Amino acid sequence: MKNRLQDLRVKRAEVGQKMAAILDQQETEARTPTEDEETAYAALQASMDQLNSDITAEDQRIERRRALAEQALDLEDAARPLTVAAPVGPFSGQITVGQDRAELQPFASFGEQLQAIAYAGMNKGADQDPRLHWAVSTGAGEAVPSEGGFLVQRDFSTDLLALMHDQGQLLSRVRTIPISANANGIKLPTIDETSRVNGSRWGGVQGYWADEAGTVTETRPKFGRIELDLKKLMAIGYVTEELLRDSAALEVIMSTAFTEELVFKVEDAIINGTGSGQPLGILNSGGLVTVDAEIAQVAATVVSANILNIHSRMPSRQRGAAIWLINQEIEPQLYTMALPAADGSALVMLYRPPGSNDVAGVAAFGTLLGRPVVPVEYCAALGTVGDIMLVALSEYLLIDKGGVRQDSSMHVRFLYDEMTFRFIYRVDGQPAWKSAVTPFKGTLTYSPFVALATRS
Repeated sequence: MKNRLQDLRVKRAEVGQKMAAILDQQETEARTPTEDEETAYAALQASMDQLNSDITAEDQRIERRRALAEQALDLEDAARPLTVAAPVGPFSGQITVGQDRAELQPFASFGEQLQAIAYAGMNKGADQDPRLHWAVSTGAGEAVPSEGGFLVQRDFSTDLLALMHDQGQLLSRVRTIPISANANGIKLPTIDETSRVNGSRWGGVQGYWADEAGTVTETRPKFGRIELDLKKLMAIGYVTEELLRDSAALEVIMSTAFTEELVFKVEDAIINGTGSGQPLGILNSGGLVTVDAEIAQVAATVVSANILNIHSRMPSRQRGAAIWLINQEIEPQLYTMALPAADGSALVMLYRPPGSNDVAGVAAFGTLLGRPVVPVEYCAALGTVGDIMLVALSEYLLIDKGGVRQDSSMHVRFLYDEMTFRFIYRVDGQPAWKSAVTPFKGTLTYSPFVALATRS
Protein backbone atom coordinates (compact mmCIF):
# COMPACT_ATOMS: atom_id res chain seq x y z
CA MET A 1 0.00 0.00 0.00
CA LYS A 2 2.68 2.49 1.05
CA ASN A 3 4.82 1.62 -2.00
CA ARG A 4 1.87 2.26 -4.29
CA LEU A 5 1.17 5.58 -2.59
CA GLN A 6 4.80 6.62 -2.97
CA ASP A 7 4.78 5.64 -6.65
CA LEU A 8 1.66 7.73 -7.23
CA ARG A 9 3.23 10.74 -5.55
CA VAL A 10 6.41 10.39 -7.61
CA LYS A 11 4.35 10.23 -10.81
CA ARG A 12 2.38 13.30 -9.73
CA ALA A 13 5.61 15.21 -9.11
CA GLU A 14 6.91 14.21 -12.56
CA VAL A 15 3.71 15.37 -14.24
CA GLY A 16 3.89 18.64 -12.31
CA GLN A 17 7.46 19.20 -13.51
CA LYS A 18 6.38 18.71 -17.12
CA MET A 19 3.51 21.17 -16.72
CA ALA A 20 5.84 23.71 -15.11
CA ALA A 21 8.36 23.27 -17.93
CA ILE A 22 5.70 24.20 -20.51
CA LEU A 23 4.72 27.33 -18.58
CA ASP A 24 8.35 28.27 -17.93
CA GLN A 25 9.21 28.06 -21.62
CA GLN A 26 6.29 30.34 -22.51
CA GLU A 27 7.33 32.85 -19.83
CA THR A 28 10.98 32.77 -20.92
CA GLU A 29 10.07 33.36 -24.58
CA ALA A 30 7.31 35.87 -23.64
CA ARG A 31 4.75 34.30 -25.94
CA THR A 32 1.36 32.63 -25.91
CA PRO A 33 1.15 28.81 -25.97
CA THR A 34 1.15 26.96 -29.25
CA GLU A 35 -1.61 24.55 -30.18
CA ASP A 36 0.67 21.59 -29.49
CA GLU A 37 1.53 23.01 -26.07
CA GLU A 38 -2.13 23.50 -25.22
CA THR A 39 -2.85 19.90 -26.20
CA ALA A 40 0.09 18.61 -24.17
CA TYR A 41 -0.82 20.74 -21.16
CA ALA A 42 -4.44 19.56 -21.26
CA ALA A 43 -3.31 15.93 -21.36
CA LEU A 44 -0.95 16.49 -18.43
CA GLN A 45 -3.72 18.22 -16.47
CA ALA A 46 -5.98 15.21 -17.04
CA SER A 47 -3.19 12.94 -15.76
CA MET A 48 -2.70 15.20 -12.74
CA ASP A 49 -6.42 15.10 -11.91
CA GLN A 50 -6.46 11.31 -12.14
CA LEU A 51 -3.34 10.96 -9.99
CA ASN A 52 -4.82 13.28 -7.35
CA SER A 53 -7.94 11.14 -7.32
CA ASP A 54 -5.89 7.93 -7.03
CA ILE A 55 -3.76 9.39 -4.21
CA THR A 56 -6.84 10.46 -2.28
CA ALA A 57 -8.34 7.00 -2.63
CA GLU A 58 -5.08 5.35 -1.58
CA ASP A 59 -4.79 7.65 1.44
CA GLN A 60 -8.30 6.66 2.47
CA ARG A 61 -7.51 2.95 2.14
CA ILE A 62 -4.35 3.32 4.25
CA GLU A 63 -6.22 5.32 6.88
CA ARG A 64 -8.93 2.65 7.14
CA ARG A 65 -6.32 -0.09 7.55
CA ARG A 66 -4.48 1.98 10.17
CA ALA A 67 -7.68 2.49 12.12
CA LEU A 68 -8.43 -1.23 12.07
CA ALA A 69 -4.89 -2.02 13.24
CA GLU A 70 -5.21 0.44 16.13
CA GLN A 71 -8.47 -1.14 17.23
CA ALA A 72 -6.74 -4.50 17.34
CA LEU A 73 -3.89 -3.02 19.43
CA ASP A 74 -6.41 -1.43 21.79
CA LEU A 75 -7.84 -4.90 22.51
CA GLU A 76 -4.36 -6.20 23.35
CA ASP A 77 -3.45 -3.16 25.46
CA ALA A 78 -6.73 -2.80 27.34
CA ALA A 79 -5.60 -4.91 30.27
CA ARG A 80 -1.94 -3.86 30.20
CA PRO A 81 -1.01 -1.40 32.98
CA LEU A 82 0.85 1.76 32.11
CA THR A 83 4.49 1.81 33.22
CA VAL A 84 4.78 5.21 34.84
CA ALA A 85 6.74 5.58 38.03
CA ALA A 86 4.44 7.99 39.85
CA PRO A 87 1.31 10.09 39.44
CA VAL A 88 1.94 12.11 36.29
CA GLY A 89 2.29 15.78 37.15
CA PRO A 90 0.98 17.84 40.02
CA PHE A 91 -1.94 19.09 37.95
CA SER A 92 -3.66 16.18 36.20
CA GLY A 93 -3.94 13.77 39.13
CA GLN A 94 -6.08 11.46 37.00
CA ILE A 95 -3.50 9.01 35.67
CA THR A 96 -1.75 6.80 38.20
CA VAL A 97 0.45 3.74 38.38
CA GLY A 98 -1.29 0.67 37.03
CA GLN A 99 -4.11 2.52 35.29
CA ASP A 100 -5.33 0.64 32.24
CA ARG A 101 -4.52 2.19 28.87
CA ALA A 102 -8.13 1.62 27.84
CA GLU A 103 -9.20 4.13 30.51
CA LEU A 104 -7.15 6.99 29.04
CA GLN A 105 -9.23 9.82 27.63
CA PRO A 106 -8.14 12.89 25.64
CA PHE A 107 -7.50 16.08 27.57
CA ALA A 108 -10.75 17.51 28.86
CA SER A 109 -9.73 21.10 28.18
CA PHE A 110 -7.07 23.19 26.50
CA GLY A 111 -5.95 24.42 29.93
CA GLU A 112 -5.42 20.86 31.13
CA GLN A 113 -3.19 20.08 28.16
CA LEU A 114 -1.18 23.27 28.76
CA GLN A 115 -0.65 22.16 32.36
CA ALA A 116 0.65 18.77 31.18
CA ILE A 117 2.97 20.39 28.65
CA ALA A 118 4.29 22.82 31.26
CA TYR A 119 4.99 20.00 33.71
CA ALA A 120 6.81 18.03 30.98
CA GLY A 121 8.96 21.09 30.28
CA MET A 122 9.83 21.65 33.94
CA ASN A 123 10.89 18.02 34.29
CA LYS A 124 12.85 17.96 31.01
CA GLY A 125 10.58 15.31 29.54
CA ALA A 126 10.54 12.97 32.54
CA ASP A 127 7.23 11.61 33.81
CA GLN A 128 5.28 13.12 30.96
CA ASP A 129 1.53 12.76 30.90
CA PRO A 130 1.05 9.66 28.67
CA ARG A 131 -1.74 11.42 26.81
CA LEU A 132 0.82 13.75 25.23
CA HIS A 133 2.18 10.70 23.38
CA TRP A 134 -0.71 8.28 23.40
CA ALA A 135 -2.82 10.89 21.63
CA VAL A 136 -0.76 10.24 18.50
CA SER A 137 -2.61 7.01 17.78
CA THR A 138 -5.98 8.72 18.18
CA GLY A 139 -5.08 11.55 15.88
CA ALA A 140 -5.31 14.02 18.74
CA GLY A 141 -1.72 15.20 18.84
CA GLU A 142 1.90 14.41 18.17
CA ALA A 143 4.97 14.44 20.38
CA VAL A 144 7.96 16.25 18.95
CA PRO A 145 10.88 15.32 21.26
CA SER A 146 13.51 16.79 18.96
CA GLU A 147 11.86 20.20 19.23
CA GLY A 148 10.68 19.89 22.82
CA GLY A 149 7.10 20.58 21.87
CA PHE A 150 3.72 19.04 21.18
CA LEU A 151 0.91 19.65 18.76
CA VAL A 152 -2.12 21.10 20.45
CA GLN A 153 -4.80 18.39 20.68
CA ARG A 154 -6.62 18.42 17.38
CA ASP A 155 -10.04 19.52 18.62
CA PHE A 156 -8.46 22.38 20.60
CA SER A 157 -6.31 23.32 17.60
CA THR A 158 -9.40 23.41 15.41
CA ASP A 159 -11.13 25.59 17.98
CA LEU A 160 -8.21 28.04 17.98
CA LEU A 161 -8.24 28.30 14.19
CA ALA A 162 -12.02 28.69 14.16
CA LEU A 163 -11.75 31.49 16.72
CA MET A 164 -9.16 33.21 14.56
CA HIS A 165 -11.40 33.17 11.49
CA ASP A 166 -14.49 34.13 13.50
CA GLN A 167 -12.83 37.02 15.32
CA GLY A 168 -10.83 38.39 12.42
CA GLN A 169 -12.41 41.13 10.33
CA LEU A 170 -10.19 40.14 7.40
CA LEU A 171 -9.60 36.41 7.94
CA SER A 172 -13.31 35.72 7.76
CA ARG A 173 -13.44 37.34 4.31
CA VAL A 174 -10.33 36.14 2.45
CA ARG A 175 -10.34 33.04 0.26
CA THR A 176 -8.73 30.25 2.32
CA ILE A 177 -7.25 27.22 0.53
CA PRO A 178 -6.61 24.07 2.61
CA ILE A 179 -3.18 22.45 2.42
CA SER A 180 -2.74 18.70 2.81
CA ALA A 181 -0.65 17.20 5.59
CA ASN A 182 2.16 16.30 3.16
CA ALA A 183 2.42 19.72 1.50
CA ASN A 184 4.20 22.92 2.51
CA GLY A 185 2.82 25.12 -0.24
CA ILE A 186 0.75 25.26 -3.39
CA LYS A 187 1.14 26.37 -7.00
CA LEU A 188 -2.02 27.73 -8.62
CA PRO A 189 -2.42 28.20 -12.39
CA THR A 190 -3.87 31.60 -13.29
CA ILE A 191 -4.91 33.56 -16.35
CA ASP A 192 -2.34 36.29 -17.03
CA GLU A 193 -4.76 39.08 -17.90
CA THR A 194 -3.66 42.71 -17.63
CA SER A 195 -5.97 44.21 -20.26
CA ARG A 196 -9.54 43.74 -21.50
CA VAL A 197 -9.02 45.38 -24.89
CA ASN A 198 -9.51 43.32 -28.04
CA GLY A 199 -6.84 40.67 -28.38
CA SER A 200 -5.87 40.85 -24.72
CA ARG A 201 -8.81 39.36 -22.82
CA TRP A 202 -7.78 36.21 -20.94
CA GLY A 203 -4.21 37.21 -21.76
CA GLY A 204 -4.62 36.94 -25.53
CA VAL A 205 -8.08 35.80 -26.63
CA GLN A 206 -10.21 37.60 -29.23
CA GLY A 207 -13.48 36.66 -30.90
CA TYR A 208 -14.69 37.83 -34.32
CA TRP A 209 -18.05 38.37 -35.98
CA ALA A 210 -18.17 36.37 -39.18
CA ASP A 211 -18.60 39.40 -41.45
CA GLU A 212 -15.85 41.49 -39.90
CA ALA A 213 -13.07 40.02 -42.01
CA GLY A 214 -12.34 37.30 -44.47
CA THR A 215 -9.66 35.87 -42.22
CA VAL A 216 -9.07 35.96 -38.47
CA THR A 217 -5.95 35.93 -36.34
CA GLU A 218 -5.39 32.91 -34.13
CA THR A 219 -5.50 33.80 -30.41
CA ARG A 220 -4.93 31.88 -27.18
CA PRO A 221 -5.23 32.51 -23.44
CA LYS A 222 -2.05 33.29 -21.53
CA PHE A 223 -1.36 31.39 -18.35
CA GLY A 224 0.54 32.39 -15.24
CA ARG A 225 1.17 30.89 -11.83
CA ILE A 226 0.83 31.89 -8.18
CA GLU A 227 3.10 30.17 -5.67
CA LEU A 228 2.38 30.15 -1.95
CA ASP A 229 4.79 28.60 0.55
CA LEU A 230 3.94 28.31 4.24
CA LYS A 231 5.60 30.86 6.52
CA LYS A 232 6.07 30.44 10.27
CA LEU A 233 4.28 32.77 12.69
CA MET A 234 5.18 32.55 16.39
CA ALA A 235 3.50 34.02 19.47
CA ILE A 236 5.08 34.05 22.94
CA GLY A 237 3.41 34.32 26.36
CA TYR A 238 4.35 33.92 30.02
CA VAL A 239 2.32 32.19 32.75
CA THR A 240 2.90 32.32 36.49
CA GLU A 241 3.14 29.26 38.70
CA GLU A 242 -0.15 30.24 40.36
CA LEU A 243 -2.02 30.45 37.05
CA LEU A 244 -0.64 27.08 35.95
CA ARG A 245 -2.56 25.46 38.78
CA ASP A 246 -5.92 26.78 37.54
CA SER A 247 -6.76 25.00 34.28
CA ALA A 248 -10.00 26.91 33.70
CA ALA A 249 -8.38 30.34 33.98
CA LEU A 250 -5.35 29.14 32.03
CA GLU A 251 -7.53 27.99 29.13
CA VAL A 252 -9.48 31.24 28.91
CA ILE A 253 -6.45 33.52 29.19
CA MET A 254 -4.12 31.60 26.90
CA SER A 255 -6.66 30.79 24.18
CA THR A 256 -7.92 34.37 24.12
CA ALA A 257 -4.49 35.99 24.22
CA PHE A 258 -2.86 33.79 21.62
CA THR A 259 -5.87 33.80 19.31
CA GLU A 260 -6.02 37.58 19.30
CA GLU A 261 -2.29 37.93 18.72
CA LEU A 262 -2.20 35.42 15.87
CA VAL A 263 -5.21 37.12 14.28
CA PHE A 264 -3.54 40.52 14.60
CA LYS A 265 -0.27 39.42 12.99
CA VAL A 266 -1.90 37.55 10.10
CA GLU A 267 -4.37 40.34 9.32
CA ASP A 268 -1.66 42.98 9.53
CA ALA A 269 0.33 40.91 7.00
CA ILE A 270 -2.71 40.73 4.68
CA ILE A 271 -2.55 44.54 4.48
CA ASN A 272 1.12 45.37 5.09
CA GLY A 273 3.08 42.13 4.59
CA THR A 274 6.35 42.36 2.68
CA GLY A 275 6.23 38.86 1.18
CA SER A 276 9.66 38.09 2.67
CA GLY A 277 9.24 35.54 5.45
CA GLN A 278 5.58 36.58 5.72
CA PRO A 279 2.52 36.88 3.45
CA LEU A 280 2.50 39.52 0.72
CA GLY A 281 0.22 42.37 1.74
CA ILE A 282 -2.21 44.31 -0.42
CA LEU A 283 -0.28 47.58 -0.09
CA ASN A 284 2.93 45.96 -1.36
CA SER A 285 1.40 43.99 -4.23
CA GLY A 286 1.42 44.77 -7.93
CA GLY A 287 -2.37 44.56 -7.99
CA LEU A 288 -2.90 47.72 -5.91
CA VAL A 289 -4.46 50.76 -7.59
CA THR A 290 -3.63 54.07 -5.91
CA VAL A 291 -6.03 56.96 -6.57
CA ASP A 292 -4.49 60.45 -6.63
CA ALA A 293 -5.56 63.12 -4.16
CA GLU A 294 -7.50 66.12 -5.43
CA ILE A 295 -5.56 69.18 -6.60
CA ALA A 296 -4.68 71.36 -3.60
CA GLN A 297 -6.36 68.91 -1.22
CA VAL A 298 -5.62 69.68 2.42
CA ALA A 299 -3.25 67.24 4.13
CA ALA A 300 -4.76 64.44 6.25
CA THR A 301 -8.24 64.88 4.77
CA VAL A 302 -10.66 62.63 2.91
CA VAL A 303 -13.21 64.33 0.66
CA SER A 304 -16.25 63.15 -1.29
CA ALA A 305 -14.36 63.23 -4.59
CA ASN A 306 -11.80 60.78 -3.17
CA ILE A 307 -14.57 58.32 -2.32
CA LEU A 308 -16.16 58.54 -5.76
CA ASN A 309 -12.81 58.11 -7.51
CA ILE A 310 -11.84 55.11 -5.38
CA HIS A 311 -15.22 53.46 -5.99
CA SER A 312 -14.90 53.98 -9.76
CA ARG A 313 -11.68 51.91 -9.83
CA MET A 314 -13.28 48.82 -8.25
CA PRO A 315 -14.39 46.26 -10.91
CA SER A 316 -18.19 46.17 -11.05
CA ARG A 317 -18.34 42.41 -10.52
CA GLN A 318 -16.38 42.74 -7.24
CA ARG A 319 -18.34 45.64 -5.77
CA GLY A 320 -21.02 43.46 -4.19
CA ALA A 321 -18.42 41.85 -1.89
CA ALA A 322 -16.17 44.88 -1.38
CA ILE A 323 -15.67 46.60 1.98
CA TRP A 324 -14.03 49.84 3.05
CA LEU A 325 -11.10 49.50 5.44
CA ILE A 326 -10.21 52.68 7.31
CA ASN A 327 -7.99 54.05 10.02
CA GLN A 328 -10.46 54.93 12.77
CA GLU A 329 -9.27 58.54 12.80
CA ILE A 330 -11.05 59.01 9.46
CA GLU A 331 -14.52 58.37 10.92
CA PRO A 332 -15.33 61.99 11.94
CA GLN A 333 -14.76 63.13 8.35
CA LEU A 334 -17.15 60.53 6.95
CA TYR A 335 -20.15 62.04 8.73
CA THR A 336 -19.84 65.24 6.70
CA MET A 337 -19.52 63.64 3.26
CA ALA A 338 -22.35 64.67 0.97
CA LEU A 339 -23.19 65.56 -2.64
CA PRO A 340 -25.77 68.13 -3.78
CA ALA A 341 -29.03 66.70 -5.13
CA ALA A 342 -29.73 67.05 -8.84
CA ASP A 343 -32.06 69.99 -8.28
CA GLY A 344 -29.72 71.59 -5.77
CA SER A 345 -32.35 71.60 -3.06
CA ALA A 346 -30.80 69.02 -0.75
CA LEU A 347 -27.70 67.05 0.03
CA VAL A 348 -27.19 63.32 -0.58
CA MET A 349 -25.21 61.82 2.29
CA LEU A 350 -22.56 59.32 1.14
CA TYR A 351 -22.10 57.83 4.61
CA ARG A 352 -24.69 56.14 6.80
CA PRO A 353 -23.57 55.59 10.41
CA PRO A 354 -23.67 52.25 12.28
CA GLY A 355 -27.17 51.17 13.30
CA SER A 356 -28.89 53.01 10.45
CA ASN A 357 -28.61 50.11 8.01
CA ASP A 358 -31.02 47.21 7.77
CA VAL A 359 -28.92 45.34 5.22
CA ALA A 360 -28.08 41.86 6.51
CA GLY A 361 -24.55 41.59 7.83
CA VAL A 362 -23.71 45.31 7.83
CA ALA A 363 -25.93 46.68 10.64
CA ALA A 364 -22.93 46.84 12.99
CA PHE A 365 -20.99 49.00 10.55
CA GLY A 366 -21.53 52.27 8.83
CA THR A 367 -21.79 52.17 5.05
CA LEU A 368 -20.17 54.29 2.38
CA LEU A 369 -21.85 54.13 -1.03
CA GLY A 370 -23.72 51.09 0.33
CA ARG A 371 -20.66 49.05 1.35
CA PRO A 372 -19.59 48.35 4.97
CA VAL A 373 -16.96 50.60 6.54
CA VAL A 374 -14.70 48.51 8.82
CA PRO A 375 -12.20 50.37 11.03
CA VAL A 376 -9.06 48.26 11.55
CA GLU A 377 -5.74 48.94 13.25
CA TYR A 378 -3.76 47.78 10.23
CA CYS A 379 -4.65 50.79 8.06
CA ALA A 380 -1.98 53.48 7.72
CA ALA A 381 -1.90 56.71 9.68
CA LEU A 382 -4.35 59.40 8.60
CA GLY A 383 -3.15 61.20 5.49
CA THR A 384 -0.90 58.43 4.13
CA VAL A 385 -1.56 55.81 1.49
CA GLY A 386 -3.48 52.90 3.00
CA ASP A 387 -5.48 54.93 5.54
CA ILE A 388 -8.63 54.24 3.51
CA MET A 389 -9.07 51.39 1.02
CA LEU A 390 -11.87 49.68 -0.88
CA VAL A 391 -11.04 45.97 -1.13
CA ALA A 392 -12.67 42.74 -2.28
CA LEU A 393 -10.96 40.31 0.10
CA SER A 394 -12.33 37.28 -1.75
CA GLU A 395 -9.54 38.09 -4.23
CA TYR A 396 -6.88 37.56 -1.54
CA LEU A 397 -5.59 33.96 -1.32
CA LEU A 398 -4.58 32.46 2.03
CA ILE A 399 -3.22 29.01 2.85
CA ASP A 400 -2.65 27.49 6.25
CA LYS A 401 -1.79 24.06 7.55
CA GLY A 402 -4.20 22.80 10.18
CA GLY A 403 -2.58 22.44 13.56
CA VAL A 404 -1.01 24.88 15.97
CA ARG A 405 2.27 23.73 17.46
CA GLN A 406 2.87 24.54 21.11
CA ASP A 407 6.21 24.57 22.95
CA SER A 408 7.09 25.52 26.52
CA SER A 409 10.14 26.36 28.62
CA MET A 410 10.70 27.19 32.26
CA HIS A 411 14.19 28.60 31.67
CA VAL A 412 13.37 31.82 29.80
CA ARG A 413 11.58 33.35 32.83
CA PHE A 414 13.04 31.18 35.59
CA LEU A 415 13.89 34.13 37.84
CA TYR A 416 10.28 35.30 37.70
CA ASP A 417 8.78 31.87 38.44
CA GLU A 418 6.99 31.92 35.08
CA MET A 419 6.52 29.34 32.34
CA THR A 420 7.02 30.48 28.74
CA PHE A 421 4.61 29.20 26.09
CA ARG A 422 5.19 29.51 22.36
CA PHE A 423 2.58 28.89 19.67
CA ILE A 424 3.55 28.32 16.03
CA TYR A 425 1.10 28.77 13.16
CA ARG A 426 2.08 28.19 9.51
CA VAL A 427 0.41 30.40 6.94
CA ASP A 428 0.98 32.32 3.69
CA GLY A 429 -1.04 34.54 1.39
CA GLN A 430 -1.03 37.06 -1.42
CA PRO A 431 -3.48 38.87 -3.71
CA ALA A 432 -4.80 36.82 -6.62
CA TRP A 433 -4.32 39.83 -8.92
CA LYS A 434 -0.68 40.45 -9.77
CA SER A 435 -1.49 43.68 -11.59
CA ALA A 436 -4.34 46.05 -12.29
CA VAL A 437 -6.36 45.56 -15.49
CA THR A 438 -6.99 48.02 -18.34
CA PRO A 439 -10.69 48.02 -19.32
CA PHE A 440 -12.09 47.36 -22.77
CA LYS A 441 -12.76 51.06 -23.24
CA GLY A 442 -11.09 53.77 -21.21
CA THR A 443 -7.62 54.38 -19.84
CA LEU A 444 -7.98 54.09 -16.06
CA THR A 445 -7.03 50.69 -14.68
CA TYR A 446 -9.12 48.86 -12.10
CA SER A 447 -8.46 46.32 -9.36
CA PRO A 448 -10.17 44.68 -6.36
CA PHE A 449 -7.66 46.57 -4.18
CA VAL A 450 -7.91 50.37 -4.32
CA ALA A 451 -6.28 52.87 -1.95
CA LEU A 452 -6.08 56.67 -1.69
CA ALA A 453 -2.67 58.26 -2.23
CA THR A 454 -0.86 60.25 0.45
CA ARG A 455 -2.23 63.77 1.05
CA SER A 456 0.53 66.06 2.26
